[in-house]
Parts: sequence; structure tokens; C-alpha cells
Amino acid sequence: MSQRASIPTSSITIPSRAGLREWLALTVLMLPVLLVSVDNTVLHFALPEISEELRPSASELLWMVDIYPLILAGLLVSMGSLGDRIGRRRLLLIGATGFAAVSIVAAFAPSPLALIGARAALGFFGAMLMPSTLSLLRNLFLDARQRRLAIAVWASGFAAGSALGPIVGGLLLEHFWWGSVFLLAVPVLVPLLVTAPFLIPDSKDPHPGPVDPVSIVLSLLAMVPLVYAIKEFASEGVTAAVIASVLVGTVSGVLFVRRQLRRPSPMLDVRLFRLPQFSSAILVNLLSVVALSGGLLFITQHLQLVLGLSPIQSGLVMLPGLVTMILAGLLVVPIAGRIRPRFVIPVAMLFTISGYLMVALAGVELSQTDILVAFILLGLGIGAAETVSNDLVIATAPASKAGAASAVSETAYELGSVLGTAVLGTVLMSAYRQNVVLPEGLTAADQAAAGETLGGAVSVSQGLGGEAGAELLHSAQLAFDSGIAPTAAIGVAVVAAAAVIAFLGLRRVGLDGAKHE
Repeated sequence: MSQRASIPTSSITIPSRAGLREWLALTVLMLPVLLVSVDNTVLHFALPEISEELRPSASELLWMVDIYPLILAGLLVSMGSLGDRIGRRRLLLIGATGFAAVSIVAAFAPSPLALIGARAALGFFGAMLMPSTLSLLRNLFLDARQRRLAIAVWASGFAAGSALGPIVGGLLLEHFWWGSVFLLAVPVLVPLLVTAPFLIPDSKDPHPGPVDPVSIVLSLLAMVPLVYAIKEFASEGVTAAVIASVLVGTVSGVLFVRRQLRRPSPMLDVRLFRLPQFSSAILVNLLSVVALSGGLLFITQHLQLVLGLSPIQSGLVMLPGLVTMILAGLLVVPIAGRIRPRFVIPVAMLFTISGYLMVALAGVELSQTDILVAFILLGLGIGAAETVSNDLVIATAPASKAGAASAVSETAYELGSVLGTAVLGTVLMSAYRQNVVLPEGLTAADQAAAGETLGGAVSVSQGLGGEAGAELLHSAQLAFDSGIAPTAAIGVAVVAAAAVIAFLGLRRVGLDGAKHE
């Protein structure tokens, strides 16, 4: 008898391949991904109309923007862990129902405080949506190649959503009132609520520990004050509030980690960060988003306030880069199946570095064509890197902890968005304040507005009119563009750091995402 028959075929485990149902489920899961990502940036275009109708103070206007990412970032880990316990599909449906309902409330908010409260509630329910979508992919797509393609679609949609926000906002505000940017959630989420129970199987940790309220509170006290400190530092510098927030966040973070290490069933298995492939993938994810959000910050303002394009025209300039970002995330899948991540990510980052260098070299002469080409290069690198890094996060974590691991990846995304806006925005605004020249005779209010931001200067110059208005506008535009080169240089450094981290931290990661010697 042949010895080749000694191994029973029943002992060989072949991952089942996904069929039509799984790919339809992915399509449905992309709806909340795009919505939450678009929601990060779409509000910016509605702020002028909101200011006219609701008359918020400067502080209230700031909180309208900031409260959503603050709550979202603070609750992602907690909600990811909750999904592991009660079921990821169940949490997804609860989040979608709440997000759609609160979006209607936000669209018809009668006062600034009501809108701030609605935005906070959107952050709460949004935190339920994101970990659920990525973690469900682990159970839908068992085959490594199919899973990588599914995550490529997810990552491309998540990354591209922030760039899509200005386009969507411009189109809506061209024809409807400011509340339309919130009502967008209803037609997007209704198909999810109808089809998810039939298309998406539920999954959860088979041996969940008890809900840990102390860990939830500590994670909130770690994330929210740190995110707030970053934003406050960007606008006010080092203040007592910034120092206090950093202290509270740091202490809470240390206590959170210590508690997770001591509990038999931790809310978040922080030991995952001991794995170089996991921590490196998270850092690449974070730094890529820093580069993307920082680039969007000055690109959108330059297009509208310096080159004078409308929101829709600006969105169309950025559209090729958006399409490139999506295609790069998809086309990198077969490449990642043949070349190891430590080489794929650094090469992808070279394209993003090229885009930033193009912007830095153009400086004050930055044209519409320069931006179009630079954003294509930036999108090419980030789209590919986001797909590979998110796939590594999911491949590294145990299946039972997919929700919590996914939440860490998305928390890195939110932190990257905040850091990109805060750090690169601080450099940009600092250059503006140092170089803008204000004409004599301005009121105190006009001096404050024109001296702080380019948008404020544009508004003041329109009120002045004549030669004085033209001089102020020209000075403000030159002052803003004077910050482009140093801002782009920081972008180059951030992306280069991501490339180095990937090359060194992923040296033992194979084609399937697993560690090898």
C-alpha cells in the first residue's frame, strides 16, 4: 500500500472561498464606511451657512467641528470590544439606526447647542459602525487573497471618503440648505438596515469576558483629553488646559494599559502591540492619514481661497486623485500577494513623497495643475499603503478579538486625521500670521479675523472693497502660500518615517501577513 495515503484528507483545512453573498455583504458594509469618513470633512463647507442662520459664537463653531471626532476617537476601542461581546452585526445595526435618526435631528437643529449635541450623538453611534464593518470582513472572507481584496475595498473607501467629503458637500450646498449634509445619512443607511440581517452573518468572541465599565471610562479619559489637547495646542499654543488635558490623558492611558494586562479577559489585548508586525502596521496607518489629512488641509484652502475655485470646481480638481487612491488600494492586492509588505509599503510611500516634494518646490507658484498631479501621487501611495497595513492588522489579531483590533486601526485613523490637521495646520497658520500685512484703519474685529486665517481675510477684504481690499487679499494669499513649502516638508518627513517603520518593523512578515523567520 502506498505511504502517500497515510495522511487523511479530513485533517487538511482549506479556507472556504467567498461567494456572491459575501461580496454583496461587502457592498452593504461599504455604506457606513463611506458615510462616517465623509462626515469627517463634509461639514466644513456648510459652516458659512450655519454661521449665518444659527449665529454661533467662535467657541460654539469650533465645537460643532471638533465634538464629532472627539467622541468618535474616544469610543472606538470600547465599541470594538462591545461588538466582540454582543455581536458585531447587532452593534452595526444599532449604530446605523441611531446614526440615521440623529442625522435627521442634526439637519433641523434650531440652535448651536442643539447641533453640537447632535454631532456628539453622531460620534457615539459612528463609533459603533466602524469597528463592526472591518471586523466582520474577517469572518466573511476566510481565504487570504479574497480577504486582502475585501480589505482593499474597505480601506480605499475609508481613505477616499475624506477626500470625497468636499465634493459631496459642494454638490449638496449648491442646491440645498446646510442640513442636507446631515440628511445624506438616511438614504445611505436604509439599505444597510434592510439587507444586513440577510446578507451578513453575526459573529462575536465565543468566550467573552464581562463588560468592564472601568476600562471604558479609562479609555475615554485617555483618548478624549489627548485629542482635545492636540486641537487646542494647534490654535492656542501651550495653555493650562493643554497641559491638564495631556496629564489626564497620559495618566488614564497608563492606568488603562495596566488594567488590561491584569485582567483575564481584557477589553483590549494590549499585548498585540508587542508584535512588531501589528504595531508597525498601526503606525503606518496613522502616519499615512496624517499625510492625507494634512495635504487636504492646505490643498482645499489653496484651491478655493487663493485660486478662487468654487467647492465643486475644487472637488473636480481633486477627483483624479480620489479615483487613483481607490484604484491603488485595489491594484496593490495582486502585488501584495507576490511581494512582501516591507517592500510594498516603502515603494508606495515614495509616490506620496514625490507628491509632497512637487508641492514644496512649487511653493507660492502652486497651480491647479500642480495640485491635480500632486494629489494623484499622494493618493497612489496612501491608497496602497492603507490596504496593506489594514490587512496586516486583521491578519495579525486573533479572530475572536477582531473587533477590538479593528477599533485600534480606526482609532489610529482618527488620531492621524487630528494630528495632520493640528500639526501641519499649526505650521501653515503660523507662517500666515507672521507674513500677512494688514492695512491701516481696520476695526479690532476685522484685524482679529484677517490676522488669524486666510478665510477671515477673504471675508474682510470683500467688506473693504476697492484698493484696500485688493491689497489685503493679495497679502493674505501670499502669506498663506508662504507656509506651503515648510508644511509639505513636514509631510515628506512623516511619509518617510512610515516607509522606514514598514521596512524595519515588517521584515519578518510573509506574503500571507504571518510572521516568519
